[in-house]
Amino acid sequence: MADIIERISSRRAQVGIIGLGYVGLPLAMEFAAKGLRVTGFDVDLGKVSGLSKGRSHIPDVPSRAVAAAVKEGRFKATNRFDDLRRMDAVIICVPTPLRKTKEPDLTFIVSACEQVVPRLRKGQLIVLESTTYPGTTRELVLPMFEAKGLKAGRDFHLAFSPERVDPANRNFRIANTPKVVGGHTPACSRAAQALYATVVERVVPVSSTESAEMVKLLENTFRAVNIAMVNELAVMCQRLGVDVWEIIGAAATKPFGFMPFYPGPGLGGHCIPVDPSYLAWKMKALNFEPRFIELAANINSRMPEYAVERLGDLLNARRRSINGSRILVLGAAYKPDVNDMRESPSLDVMKLLMDRGAKVSYHDPYIPSLSIEGRRLRSAPLTKAAVKACDAAVILTAHKGLDYGMVLANAPLVFDARNALAGRKAGNLVRL
Repeated sequence: MADIIERISSRRAQVGIIGLGYVGLPLAMEFAAKGLRVTGFDVDLGKVSGLSKGRSHIPDVPSRAVAAAVKEGRFKATNRFDDLRRMDAVIICVPTPLRKTKEPDLTFIVSACEQVVPRLRKGQLIVLESTTYPGTTRELVLPMFEAKGLKAGRDFHLAFSPERVDPANRNFRIANTPKVVGGHTPACSRAAQALYATVVERVVPVSSTESAEMVKLLENTFRAVNIAMVNELAVMCQRLGVDVWEIIGAAATKPFGFMPFYPGPGLGGHCIPVDPSYLAWKMKALNFEPRFIELAANINSRMPEYAVERLGDLLNARRRSINGSRILVLGAAYKPDVNDMRESPSLDVMKLLMDRGAKVSYHDPYIPSLSIEGRRLRSAPLTKAAVKACDAAVILTAHKGLDYGMVLANAPLVFDARNALAGRKAGNLVRL
């Protein structure tokens, strides 16, 4: 069992990563860059084909990095799961969405494990990175693997290490973001620590898989609750006639006891809107009412409607209604400078506007097309003519590089829900 640590330290270990999305592909490139041979597994043949040709589908991963890793034999992508037999370590990085009932959907985790179980061999290290509720690794994953007759901690290693990927973050990448690791046994933890120590500057061990699972939920529940608080503050400030962005900026000058969070038209992404619900579901199963989580979710889910109501009031003040108005939405991705629309509040706002009769168009350099309830939209060029033709331009995602000055100079009304025009003043500009 100690052999895997020696294979990792000597860079002879082969690493398999299941799921080549926003988490799996950047991680695969980090391992490949450190000299380990990496095989990426995915059921999406389009991804596999593109990566095999050196083309990246993730903005944070340059195609040149993929092409170099493929050419040098350090990375290959495949949908042949039989290749898992040759892996020394297998890391599962698959999505964990919520069902419409707000219950955890572990379908992708189960499917990934079902691919690994028949190929499991002695000495392998299995790590789950997919965000989930505390107890998943021990209660769901462990029995699946041990059903084959091998024992975790004796015959193979099992650990959980929550992903901490923040797309488009230029300051904190995989290498300089500490990695939390919790093993099923101390030996499992040591093996996982050795693996991640090859690509990150600091590995943080915790006492169990449940602790590691809970760390991720604390991180994102903390953010969801604080964003909800500042979203509610934004509504308060609007009623009071004060600028919430000015308030937050001034409060952030305090060098202790305050951390700035910012309001917006809703929560988006694969983590913050979803992860707290995993914890809430688990606690309800234990007969505990997670009141903070549910209140935060209620406030945050209300923000798209609040944004549309504000826009309606602004249009009414100009003797127009939402019904029939031409609304140009700037930004469809859930955050700046990514091509990810998962849980994007922009889609909720656009749907609400359409439901109220608005003629909606959008511009997003990262999202060439999208669909809202069967209606297909394509990103419109951001031209002076397009801006002048709209009744209101609504900034829902503050992508860098957009000509906001041109928008402000030509739109009859600019509703800035992200403070993209911070510091600017104009008669046609209103912030959330």
